[in-house]
This record gives sequence, structure tokens and C-alpha cells, in this order.
Amino acid sequence: MILTTTETISGRNLATLGLVQGNTIQSKHMFSDMGQSFKTMVGGELKSYTEMMNKARDIATQRMIDMAARMGADAIVCVRYTSASVMQQAAEVLAYGTAVKFI
Repeated sequence: MILTTTETISGRNLATLGLVQGNTIQSKHMFSDMGQSFKTMVGGELKSYTEMMNKARDIATQRMIDMAARMGADAIVCVRYTSASVMQQAAEVLAYGTAVKFI
């Protein structure tokens, strides 16, 4: 499956199949969250949260790809990501784009 942030794929004619998306909500366990709270006092990267968001992005992307595959897509164009805080220790990542077929 080809993923691109552009509206077109060079050298290909595309037929639009429709919107596809995938999302997940992730949280860290209490002890990890407490450790990261201490880290904010001294500054630096919150590696535990970076890993959580990378995992969430991977899951959301795969769910979007799975949806496009079920539609018979060859690619997804205009891929975008967004995130939102659902509650204090949880974040949602949403991946979305337009499923297309090569013609």
C-alpha cells in the first residue's frame, strides 16, 4: 500500500474510493506516568510518552491501511495525522486519508 501526503502519485491516474481512517487511544500505566512527572521537573524528552505516541501512530496507520485494503485500494493519498488528549493520562491518535485505485 502506497501512502503519501500529496494529492497525486506521479505517473499514476487515480480513482477515488473514499475516506479511510484509523485511530487508537493509548495511555501509560500509573508508575510510568509518575516517573514522567518527575522528568518534567528537570526537563528533557519524555521517552515513555514518545514511545507511546509512536506506537499509537503505528496502530492508527495500520488500521487506516486495513480499511483501505478492504475497499480494494492501491494507495492512500492526502494522509494526515491528528492527536487529542482524551483524559489526563490518555491520548487519541487519528490517521486519515483518501483511498484510491490506480486506473
